[in-house]
Amino acid sequence: MKIEKIQALSGSNIWSIRRKKLIQMRLDLEELENYPTNKIEGFRERIEKFMPSLITHRCSEGVEGGFFHRVETGTWMGHVIEHIALEIQTLAGMDVGFGRTRETKTPGVYNVVFNYIEENAGIYAAEEAVKIAMALVEDQEYDLNDCIKKLKEIRESVRLGPSTGSIVEEAVSRKIPWIRLGTNSLVQLGYGVNQQRFQATITGKTSSIAVDIACNKGLTKRMLHDAAIPVPIGDLITDEIGLENAINKINYPIVIKPLDGNHGKGSSINVNNWEAAKIGLEYAQQYSKKVIVEKYITGYDFRVLVINNKMVAAARRVPAHIIGDGQLTIQQLINKENQDPRRGYGHENVLTEIEVDKDTLELLEKLQYNLETIPQKGEVVYLKSTANLSTGGTSIDVTDMIHPENITMAERISKIIGLDVCGIDIMAENLTQPLKESGGAIIEVNAAPGFRMHLAPSEGLPRNVAAPVVDMLYPPGRPFTIPIIAVTGTNGKTTTTRLIAHIVKSNGYRVGFTTSDGIYIQNTMLSKGDTTGPLSAEFILKDPTVEFAVLETARGGILRSGLGFSQCDIGVLTNIEEDHLGMNDIHSLKDLTRVKRVVLDSVKKNGWSVMNADNISSMKIINDLDCNVAIFSMDENNPYIKRFSKEGKIVCVYEEGFVTIKKGDWKIRIGKAKDFPITMEGKARFMIENVLAASLACYLNGFGIEDISNSLRTFIPSAQLTPGRLNIFKFKNFKVLIDFAHNPSGYEAIEDYLKNIESNKKIGIISGVGDRRDHDIRECGKIAGRMFDYIIIRNEKHLRGRTEEDINGLLMEGIRSSGRNVSYEIIPKEIEALKHAISMAEEGTFITALSDVISNAIDLVQEYQAKELQEDIKV
Repeated sequence: MKIEKIQALSGSNIWSIRRKKLIQMRLDLEELENYPTNKIEGFRERIEKFMPSLITHRCSEGVEGGFFHRVETGTWMGHVIEHIALEIQTLAGMDVGFGRTRETKTPGVYNVVFNYIEENAGIYAAEEAVKIAMALVEDQEYDLNDCIKKLKEIRESVRLGPSTGSIVEEAVSRKIPWIRLGTNSLVQLGYGVNQQRFQATITGKTSSIAVDIACNKGLTKRMLHDAAIPVPIGDLITDEIGLENAINKINYPIVIKPLDGNHGKGSSINVNNWEAAKIGLEYAQQYSKKVIVEKYITGYDFRVLVINNKMVAAARRVPAHIIGDGQLTIQQLINKENQDPRRGYGHENVLTEIEVDKDTLELLEKLQYNLETIPQKGEVVYLKSTANLSTGGTSIDVTDMIHPENITMAERISKIIGLDVCGIDIMAENLTQPLKESGGAIIEVNAAPGFRMHLAPSEGLPRNVAAPVVDMLYPPGRPFTIPIIAVTGTNGKTTTTRLIAHIVKSNGYRVGFTTSDGIYIQNTMLSKGDTTGPLSAEFILKDPTVEFAVLETARGGILRSGLGFSQCDIGVLTNIEEDHLGMNDIHSLKDLTRVKRVVLDSVKKNGWSVMNADNISSMKIINDLDCNVAIFSMDENNPYIKRFSKEGKIVCVYEEGFVTIKKGDWKIRIGKAKDFPITMEGKARFMIENVLAASLACYLNGFGIEDISNSLRTFIPSAQLTPGRLNIFKFKNFKVLIDFAHNPSGYEAIEDYLKNIESNKKIGIISGVGDRRDHDIRECGKIAGRMFDYIIIRNEKHLRGRTEEDINGLLMEGIRSSGRNVSYEIIPKEIEALKHAISMAEEGTFITALSDVISNAIDLVQEYQAKELQEDIKV
């Protein structure tokens, strides 16, 4: 077997709209294509023995053990690998279950698709699943435990922490989109101007001054003391002299902790003698030169969580410990405790495995114990000096037991320090009494408090503490996204995108849009190139200044990674024509439709799909969409238009020279097509189609007819505004048209336009695109033969695996099949071909350059225009 390619899809895709995180592995079974599992001796027995947990995979049988039954009766290795990849992720604590395996047009080559939680882990699972399958086929050894361990390590290195993850999950449950910013826990909720950011439990609303106060334990303690809140007495020291003075003042037992510490790092608890105090000082100064020495308060360790100045949860925290049974050693008891199914690696479970570290050994040493000591039955031996869950501690929910006076105090503390998300550590015998009665005290106030102890306590009720965070960031009525119009199709995407963006901008929005030539905010290009994929869409949606997004969405990005947005308000499908077929397992119009409709399937349920009623492939899916549908047509009598009108639905048509919105029997005319510059005085019918699509989308979004009309009148096509889209350059004696047309339907659109152009000689510069089918290249040559009087064939910059001779031969075959006796020649370099065409120009000549490198061709033509202007000035 051979892996040809592994892709990580992260957005809505051709396999699933809802399951966005999918691995797609293109796998060549090679010889194993001839050996389904029932023809591999002993395979069923080996896989069942190796991974018995696969019995839970119901497969298409729909019952437990269904997958093993499929293996018994015979299935192909790609299907087996899909299930192995899912199961090893699940065994590593990443519960996944969706998979698909489909054979491609190439015999023996399959797309193996399965979902993942963490991308790197998913890719590793794909690679290891193939190795596992080969080991099972060849009856070789494979260390499954090592694989699971590696997957856990990958997961822990990249996953969101439990606090961050809980907020993301709460946001997702409310359909709030999110984007991970970088590889840490910095997350963006929402899009554009309505985004909110947070990292762990620090939000964009968290005051930096409040964080500084909370991190300065001495200042925190002083502010709370001044506000009559009970805190332990103590001093801030920097050396042993200060330590001795502090002990003389407050007496043992004491707590020693670094001024700027967190998560209990550098702390020594319940210190009772001078030697231990000196060691504690040295330990604390590993984290901070300034050290706090304060009276040790007896009681239990409680954490109270306050969000947006409201108490939402409270928990009693218990340090990692074991309970003796009079028989097992401390190490054996730790091992036994770690077998608790609630404990796991890192943050994978409710509890974390207990690890023996320096803190553990020091605590045991104080008791004159070691790991081989056998504690008495019922004896509690604490293994950590702090109660953090990350070191194996446990938590007990006490939210419903906290006294109202303590609730008021906690909420007051959050306001005194100024934290929007505030964790308050309290040492007390209980929280059922006011602290002034129980003798308890506030030990610390924490910025970025962990949520895990509240989300999944060892005992008591779990508390959804992420919900009040999201409530704070997005109170009722506050939007979390921005309007998104996504444009897809074969031809006309870029112009339609630009038209919509222009209308939106003209109506007062700050618009961000992506096209095949660059990323723009307003009309400023921020990134040049083909920017029609998910990363470009994300660029726009991450920008905090963008109020409205218009996103050109091409097939390549969808196939490569999926969509770059969760949902859109309006999806525009300009058309579906034969283009790029034979690539990436897309071989037919049906396949291509499956790709394009991903955009329409991602439209919100109350949103709109805008579709071309004149395009047969587009109309095949109108009844399958789970949203509102509106259509446009160049023919008012189109049967779909008639049907929609009869049903009282909204359509946009070109009738009697007007661009018109229709609903039922009434019409609203936006304006005459010839008055909109992009249509070239109404001569470019394909541009009128783009106007129809853009007008309908904007009308459905809520823009007024007059606003749309005025915007269309001010959209002046040019090499700067619409590069490569019917750019016409006028000279004294001839004209030059530069366009990006590169497939048969694009060529036909240019042919239709040129029929309206009077010229005594039409010269065409064409090339074949290397990654198209032979039929497509011949067809382009044939259409060129029909519309030009003289043709110059030049070579495309990227041949994409073909030879120049092969491509040019197919073009010449097409030209000869056009039915016209057209002269042609070959000039390999595009610039030389364009110079030669200009040198041939006579009075009334019309040159059309169908170019794939638009900027080069435009620069050359503008250079010639400048020279002509200079010569006129001299004269």
